[in-house]
Amino acid sequence: MPDDDALTVLVTRAQRGEPAAFEALARRFLRPAYAVALPIVKRPSDAEDVAQEALIIACERVGTCREPARFAAWLFQIVRNHARNWLARRRLRDVGAEPAAAEQPDTGPAPDAHAFRSQLLAALEELGEAQQQVVLLHDLDGWTHQEIADALGISVVMSRQHLFQARQRLRAGFAPNAAGARS
Repeated sequence: MPDDDALTVLVTRAQRGEPAAFEALARRFLRPAYAVALPIVKRPSDAEDVAQEALIIACERVGTCREPARFAAWLFQIVRNHARNWLARRRLRDVGAEPAAAEQPDTGPAPDAHAFRSQLLAALEELGEAQQQVVLLHDLDGWTHQEIADALGISVVMSRQHLFQARQRLRAGFAPNAAGARS
């Protein structure tokens, strides 16, 4: 994530309509936007769509971002709102539909990788939304606790607490399955 001064300059340039600034913002924030959307919509393909659409919305409305240094927090609120709206529309479409099986069929030679991915996604679903977002931003995208706190509107201590508790729950979720696999 860019430092505050560089981010402020980048957002200000985007507010002036510079296409290169929009592109740079999209490159820097697409993965974090995905990490914020995934815990809400629960499906990786939907989270990708939500993140992309939210970035488009943010680019269209960048002029309303009053604090360019807090662009991440502003963007993540757009992502969360868009994800919740997406989820509501999906629920209406999915009424009466059978629950989807694994999103991607197991076509590769590594069934263990597919099983692990499924197990990890199931374990992540057991976490609260905030814990999922902190884990994904910290462990997947390498954000610091200060960056996460600023972007999600929580304290650094709360960010650390969410990560600690989430990791404990994830470890616990894998422990019984690991013991069963050894038997």
